[in-house]
Amino acid sequence: METLFLSSFVVFLAEIGDKTQLLSLMLALRFRAPWLISLAILLATLLNHAVAAWFGSWVVGWVSPDILQYLIAVSFFAVAAWTLIPDKLDDNDGSMNGYGVFLTTLVLFFVAEIGDKTQVATVLLAAEYSATSMVILGTTLGMLLANIPVVFFGEKLAERLPLQWIRRGAALLFAVLGTMALLN
Repeated sequence: METLFLSSFVVFLAEIGDKTQLLSLMLALRFRAPWLISLAILLATLLNHAVAAWFGSWVVGWVSPDILQYLIAVSFFAVAAWTLIPDKLDDNDGSMNGYGVFLTTLVLFFVAEIGDKTQVATVLLAAEYSATSMVILGTTLGMLLANIPVVFFGEKLAERLPLQWIRRGAALLFAVLGTMALLN
C-alpha cells in the first residue's frame, strides 16, 4: 500500500500546473463531455503508465536526450498551431459524437504524456519498487486526482468564457512550453 500511496502523491504533485492539466481544460472546454473525457484520461493514463513502467528504460536507451528534447519542443509547437485553428465545434454547441470525444481525448492525452515528468516518475518508481502494478495504479490515481477536477471545472467555465480567447491563451502557453523545451 505504501507504493500505491507514494506513487499517487508523487504524480499528483508533479502534475500540478503540467501541460496535461492544460490539455484537460482545453478538451473540457472544446467538447463539454466530462464523463467521456474522464474515462478516456483514465484509459490513456493506464496505458501510458503501463508502457512507462514496463518499457520506459528500454526506450530511453534508444533515443538520445537531444533528439527527445527536439521532438517534445516540436510537439508543443504543433499543438499550439492546432489550437489556433477554429473548427466546427467552436461554431456550435460543442456537442460531438461520444466516440469522437473519447478517441480524441484518448490519443491526445496518451501522446501528451510521452516524455512527460509524470511518465519519467513512473519509470523511476517502477525501478525503485518491485510492485509494478501498485506503481501503475498509484501514478494513474495521482493523474486522475489532478486532472478530473479540471475537466469538470472547465466545463463550467465554458458556459461563461469565450472559446476564441481560451484557444489563443492555450496556444500561447503551448508555444511557451515549446520554447522552454528548446532552451532546457
